[in-house]
Amino acid sequence: MTPPTEQQATTENDWSSNQLYIAHAAVTSKDEHLTAEKWSRAHPKLASVSPAPFTVHLQNWQWQSQSDGLFPATLTVNNPAFHYQLQLSSQQPIQLQGDKGYSSKSADQAVASYYYSQPFIDVTGEITRHGVTEKVSGKAWLDREWSSQFLTKAQQGWDWFSLRLNDDSTLMAFRLRGDTEQDHFYSARRMYADGSGRNINSRDNPGDIDMQPTQWQQTALGKHPIAWRISINSEAIDLTTQAVNPNSDMLVSTSYWEGPINIQGSHQGQGYMELTGYR
Repeated sequence: MTPPTEQQATTENDWSSNQLYIAHAAVTSKDEHLTAEKWSRAHPKLASVSPAPFTVHLQNWQWQSQSDGLFPATLTVNNPAFHYQLQLSSQQPIQLQGDKGYSSKSADQAVASYYYSQPFIDVTGEITRHGVTEKVSGKAWLDREWSSQFLTKAQQGWDWFSLRLNDDSTLMAFRLRGDTEQDHFYSARRMYADGSGRNINSRDNPGDIDMQPTQWQQTALGKHPIAWRISINSEAIDLTTQAVNPNSDMLVSTSYWEGPINIQGSHQGQGYMELTGYR
């Protein structure tokens, strides 16, 4: 048997990987919710991350920064149903969720993640749907979270909100659902463009946060709460939210509900909601 050449060995090692990349994309309006999904093993030609300049690509989906930081960057998604290319910029500090980035997900802290947010991103670019290209601009939000476990055995799923309020603050809030109301775990962070913020959670502040569904709708994935009342007493926040498109099911390998919402009440604004674990 002839030993492999150095070039052959390198090629074989490139294909030998225990890293798997997955990405989801969506474009949502009040009348339509388009989704896409990609998978790949790690390989320089298929999916990889490079630090300088910072680049993440999964085939023809790509985050391309101009430096070793996150911003400024171009986000590109190409898919038969839609594609977009967005320019992203931010001069604001990253927000660390929880205790300096360590975000508890249960009262006993048995489950946690490392978690940061950048809710103050300026975005411009183009989105193409059904062969029609539109120029867009607005504000974007980036969340990055990683952990070794999603939920405890007693938790059924989560309800997560990113809210942009009309006083120039932002709010991240989530509820991990237990078997009963007393078993739910709540956490939130009010964030400002100068990098300051305040953390609230139901372990340190029992009863301060309340998140309750007010309207349900049957979707392709099951019955989902599409309208909510969210209150945080310490922040003088009392909001109602409504899904822009109630049929925002992400019909991908691991399905969930995710889409934009409108906000009324003590503050007005727009946001995003993610729901998992409903049937």
